[in-house]
Amino acid sequence: MSTPDRRTLIADTAIDLVAAAGLRGLTHRAVDSAAGLPAGSTSYYFRTRTALIGACYQRLAELDLGDVDADGPPPAADRSAAAAALAALLYRWLTTGRARQLARFELSLEAARTPELAPELHRAGLGARVRATAILAGLGAERPEEAAELLVGWTEGILYDRLAGALARSRPAPDLAELTSVARRMVDAALL
Repeated sequence: MSTPDRRTLIADTAIDLVAAAGLRGLTHRAVDSAAGLPAGSTSYYFRTRTALIGACYQRLAELDLGDVDADGPPPAADRSAAAAALAALLYRWLTTGRARQLARFELSLEAARTPELAPELHRAGLGARVRATAILAGLGAERPEEAAELLVGWTEGILYDRLAGALARSRPAPDLAELTSVARRMVDAALL
């Protein structure tokens, strides 16, 4: 296995561990074991817990932006296509990407309490805002950066509410039609 592949394996395994057990489950030894790597492998690539968490942020951003870019940008000036793309993304993150999003929230909370982690979280979060800004500019937003902040914030709120909020366990399974309606309202409101 080459070095970049091993780093990716370690980051992916660490993300899975955080999703399953929270940060208390994230140790170098646990990552080695879960990834099937020789003892000491994780600490060889990521000497500190901070470096390992930073690798998780980078990998989460890469995976999330890959999801955003998977279908290409919606056609400019097509709100319905933008809403459908956002709904599909929310649906994916609430279903097959659920564990990854839970890990992202867990890691984000850690960055709020640990100042040395904040720069990695900040870098990881910029990509989503850049993508949202470009899409909203294409849809005619007068102030696309401000609109993107709102849209990203609303998206984060929906994800948190549906995955970890007070009613998360009692909600019905995600429904693409309902998410499309919600996404359309979000896109329309961001463009006001």
